[in-house]
Amino acid sequence: MSTKIGILGYGNLGKGVELAVEQAPDMELVAVFTRRDPASLQIRTKGVPVVSVNDVADYKDKIDVMILCGGSATDLPVQTPEYAAMFNVVDSFDTHARIPEHFANVDAAAKAAGKVAVISCGWDPGMFSLARVYSNAILPDGNDYTFWGKGVSQGHSDAIRRIKGVKNAKQYTIPVESALEAVRSGQNPELTTRQKHTRECFVVLEDGADAALVEKEIKEMPNYFADYDTTVHFISEEELLKNHSGMAHGGFVFRSGKTGANKEHNHIIEYSLKLDSNPEFTTSVLVAVARAAHRMQSEGMKGCKTILDIPPAYLSDKSGEELRAHLL
Repeated sequence: MSTKIGILGYGNLGKGVELAVEQAPDMELVAVFTRRDPASLQIRTKGVPVVSVNDVADYKDKIDVMILCGGSATDLPVQTPEYAAMFNVVDSFDTHARIPEHFANVDAAAKAAGKVAVISCGWDPGMFSLARVYSNAILPDGNDYTFWGKGVSQGHSDAIRRIKGVKNAKQYTIPVESALEAVRSGQNPELTTRQKHTRECFVVLEDGADAALVEKEIKEMPNYFADYDTTVHFISEEELLKNHSGMAHGGFVFRSGKTGANKEHNHIIEYSLKLDSNPEFTTSVLVAVARAAHRMQSEGMKGCKTILDIPPAYLSDKSGEELRAHLL
């Protein structure tokens, strides 16, 4: 079953989706939608139109899944319910604390339209979420630990860039090494949010911006920085482009559990990712999930879903026979 894809937004994520669709034999890119002047965008795929978001309704019957490539801070809470009323959609909403609220809003819109919307896809939430659910099911008596980094967080960088007076910014999430080793060695430490990670920000200010005010706003931002030891560096745009243009990231999910009549046997499950390109990996997940969303809707499902609701086989372009023969 071929899946016709639309991309909404052509930043780092939109470009990553385009590359991932190129690698998918069962997918076709139909159009890229932008809030910018379409004539100003040069996309990679020949023969595919760049269309204003104002004309998106014209494509209701031409696209199987719209992949939404906006930011979690302000774009997706508005865009995902809006476009779920017209298309099957997939997003990468990653503000963990607001996922239940986002799910409810999107679910109402998708159910009313008879569409499938899959939210919060990527690697965390996403692949790490699966690792947590699988390991909790297998080791019910145990502890969970998740570490991110060292790497650039797209969502946190985007949140800084939306602060008044900020011209550009990159944020690195850094695991505290001693905490990581304590978990890996089976010590089962009790760790606060602050003890597990630090956050380091590199910020380019607009001319005349108040550095002290910007730093205060970053460090006090709920859901992003308030619970972490955060360092803010103010640098030039040249330095940002020279030293902080990469998008590497990664992290670790652990489940430390016990089995046996007297809980005498210890087990540690560790799942890790090491990513050269955070956006390209994230969008590779989005494209696999788009395949699943199309299948689910064609089977009569509707409403909001997460990666936890998707059978693994639905993510793959391989048949059931191929999966059983080669990957089971």
